[in-house]
Amino acid sequence: MVKINKLEIENVKRVKAVKLEPTANGLTIIGGRNGQGKTSILDSIAWALGGNKYKPSQAQREGSVLPPNLHIVLDNGLEIRRDGKNSDLKVIDPSGNKAGQQLLNSFVEEFSINLPKFIEANNSEKAKTLLQIIGVGEQLAVLEQQENEKYNQRTTIGQIADQKKKFAAEQVYYPEAPKDLVSVSELITQQQSILAKNGENARLRSQRDQLAQLKDNLDTEIDRLIAERADIETKLAIAEKSAMDLIDESTEQLEQNIAQVEQINLKVRANLDKDKANEDAQNYKDQYDGLTSEIEDIRLEKTKLLDNADLPLPGLSVTEGELLYNGQKWDNMSGAEQLKVSTAIVRKLNPECGFILVDKLEQFDLETLTEFGQWAETEQLQIIATRVSTGDECSIIITDGYSEEVPQAAVETPKYQF
Repeated sequence: MVKINKLEIENVKRVKAVKLEPTANGLTIIGGRNGQGKTSILDSIAWALGGNKYKPSQAQREGSVLPPNLHIVLDNGLEIRRDGKNSDLKVIDPSGNKAGQQLLNSFVEEFSINLPKFIEANNSEKAKTLLQIIGVGEQLAVLEQQENEKYNQRTTIGQIADQKKKFAAEQVYYPEAPKDLVSVSELITQQQSILAKNGENARLRSQRDQLAQLKDNLDTEIDRLIAERADIETKLAIAEKSAMDLIDESTEQLEQNIAQVEQINLKVRANLDKDKANEDAQNYKDQYDGLTSEIEDIRLEKTKLLDNADLPLPGLSVTEGELLYNGQKWDNMSGAEQLKVSTAIVRKLNPECGFILVDKLEQFDLETLTEFGQWAETEQLQIIATRVSTGDECSIIITDGYSEEVPQAAVETPKYQF
């Protein structure tokens, strides 16, 4: 990992003359009151290492007759200079050979010298950066796409299911109506059958009456027709017996049913429509529940993917395309938490870059600051930071553009918890 051994800055923005040898691992805090030139030091380092795209709009210190002068020595032996009228870049390796910005770009991580760019990125971009680091970006992207497709499909199915359910609820239902449509032709056939049967009954009654009349006629000629009378009496007895068992059936109910069949069928159709609407609504609900189960399975796969990943900071995760820290989204994190998360992620982006520039560490209280420094030491990370303070936690104090070293008191630090 490449780190900064020492730097010298003159006449850049508010800086008049500053020399600094940052600690190799942990925090190097540049302290001072507001407007003294602390941030100008970080801007100078970014310009020296990152190229002219980081050059301040007014690079030369106001009131200075001399141009900016930047000199940085890295622990890999490279010397970086920007001096002269045009502040041209000079990169010299330990053998005295010259190089340029391309060499610096090979190991200087952009976010390391421009942490605000990461902090100001939207939550989705932060999440993508984290996934890039832990190497599950492509797998998670596939799962995210599957989840989005299922979610959109489920949303459409849910809308249709709601519409079907509402439509079914609005349908009229007649509980007294039969389940199947009534056939007019069947009713007419039944009516014709009854009428035929009744006609046969009438014929038999007529026959009986004729025989009775014949008996009366024969009674007057009983002597002459005794044999015939006996035969007729026998037939009459049979006819009388048959007539006693005959029962006429009424067609009144069928006539009413025929007259009301259309009304009945209207109710049956309405009931069938309602049953179909309820069936459709249930089918779409079943599809919706099925898609919900598939979405939950995909989300479980995403969780497993992240649970097994080597995250740069405990508590980091990505849910639904957004970066979370200890369950909180970016806008719900404190300023100190945002700096912690940003530094931890940027630390992993380019393993060759061993330093990060951090502005405005006054967001950390002293205990959190100490924990932050211990974490940086554990990670063998060099952090050069600014803080509005003149306390013992500062490595140097900037006063009116000049640096002054601060004697470091021995301070007992709490156990690392970052």
